[in-house]
Amino acid sequence: MFKVKQDRIKYTDVSKINKNYTDDMNKEYNSMAGFYDALLFIFPIWKKWIKKVIPHIQGEKILEVSFGTGYLMSKYAKSDLKIHGIDYNQKMVDITSKKLLSKNVKLVKANVEELPYKDNTFDTIINTMAFSGYPDGDKALSEMRRVLKKDGKLLLVDFDFPENRNIFGYLFVKLWEKLGDVIKNIKYHLKKNHFKYKAISLGGFGSVYLFICRK
Repeated sequence: MFKVKQDRIKYTDVSKINKNYTDDMNKEYNSMAGFYDALLFIFPIWKKWIKKVIPHIQGEKILEVSFGTGYLMSKYAKSDLKIHGIDYNQKMVDITSKKLLSKNVKLVKANVEELPYKDNTFDTIINTMAFSGYPDGDKALSEMRRVLKKDGKLLLVDFDFPENRNIFGYLFVKLWEKLGDVIKNIKYHLKKNHFKYKAISLGGFGSVYLFICRK
């Protein structure tokens, strides 16, 4: 398999990110909120990837961060779970609220960098295909760690360069960077924020990972 050279594995230079990045991306999501579910229908493999977190959910108090239109949440929402969710986009909050009206779910508009919850609140935190949309990964992880209970789980699914540096996975990651994502060395950031983790490759030529993390 063709490999790229190690010196080509470069993560997004966050110093060059526009200071209005989050608000600019929020406007983009405003424009696509109405057909976001259709995009998931077109890319069914995306659904398969994010549903990989479901068997790893533990406890009864769950937080999903950046839930989008609530596809994943609708798959694990049960009456015996106390589910909370935050998303920065108000349209996403409104769409998901209507979908899960009969479920025991509390959704709010909030920023991952300032989670509106007390320390040590949740048994499991879920974050799928959203971490690459945060300009400050450390601040986001610090907040998620703060509200996670001791020995709680953070289940994170996102893009990172394939360990074997194969050209197809590399180009897949670079494509998402071109589309505006902030590609991060996720393992580095998890270690920096004192998470113990296990990384499982889900697909995308080794570029999509599930990280099962413990506080």
